[in-house]
Amino acid sequence: MDLSDAYANAAHIPGAADFPPRWSAAAEAFRTELAEEGRFRSLAYGSGAREALDLFLPEGEATGLVVFVHGGYWLRFDRSVWSHFAAGALAAGWAVAMPSYDLCPDVRISEITRQVAAALCRAAAEIAGPIRLTGHSAGGHLVARMLAPGLLPEQVASRITGVVPISPLSDLRPLMQTEMNAGLKLDEAEALAESPIRQPAPRVPVTVWVGGDERPVFLDQARWLGEAWGCDVVIDAGLHHFDVIDGLAEAGSPLCKAVTGD
Repeated sequence: MDLSDAYANAAHIPGAADFPPRWSAAAEAFRTELAEEGRFRSLAYGSGAREALDLFLPEGEATGLVVFVHGGYWLRFDRSVWSHFAAGALAAGWAVAMPSYDLCPDVRISEITRQVAAALCRAAAEIAGPIRLTGHSAGGHLVARMLAPGLLPEQVASRITGVVPISPLSDLRPLMQTEMNAGLKLDEAEALAESPIRQPAPRVPVTVWVGGDERPVFLDQARWLGEAWGCDVVIDAGLHHFDVIDGLAEAGSPLCKAVTGD
């Protein structure tokens, strides 16, 4: 069965092509403003060109660290598109890190998982206190993977106090039946190893977040993770795959409060 259309988001969202340039423009303006205030810097976490993260600092001492990992089916985008979505957590007093990572087909998803773990460790070395993780779509998959036993050093893993995967991909096996697998190059072994639903249920509190108007497969993917881990699943009514993250930019939104634990 070809599941390409089932996992195609843009084809089913009116005005989908307008979202990336709008995100990019808002992100650039946000970075410029914070750079002028001395509250933005970029840090390398590895030797590759894309092994870097942006760190945004709140006014005053940070409560802790929020890490946001972007999506794009592990095939597209980088950290520069999403900067403005740090606004909510920053206003609530948290520092925010946003890493880039190498993309498929240049690397496999398993290597991206290792890169995000390295980025998380690098950011954690800069900011003291509790760590909260969130990510969107493929980024939701990646932050869920951070809870796999032994993936992170204990001194970092023990600081994680909450995770909010947004519209996550929790079972990668269906993606083997899509056209994009030409770039992902998933096989059965990697799909199983990289699927969060195959991990032990974490002790860290997890809230899965998904838009009510998303493609049915994303509602399924969210439900599967909730069932596998016994965690809450929030269905955000009226939102699709591209606007479900809007609440991250607003400190008082339910999504931002879930991310920061407020």
